[in-house]
Amino acid sequence: MQAIGRSRGGLTTKIHAVVDALGNPLCFELTPGQAHDSVMGYDMLSKLDLQNREILADRAYDTDVIVALIKEQNATAVIPSKRNQRKK
Repeated sequence: MQAIGRSRGGLTTKIHAVVDALGNPLCFELTPGQAHDSVMGYDMLSKLDLQNREILADRAYDTDVIVALIKEQNATAVIPSKRNQRKK
């Protein structure tokens, strides 16, 4: 699979990474630029053991399915709400 895609800026690639508290990479994936962050974020988080941890992410990952996945594993989601989110 090639991780090159079109976006407004032209041909781009995104690097998605999960890191520990010290910034050491646990896993990473490359996707085409037009791929949405939350889809890859869910895939990556679902493969990890999140028990009793705090999961920090940016607002692009504030989706119901990601927050539910984190709660199912008794972890705490530290994710700012999207500006257009009805329930903050």
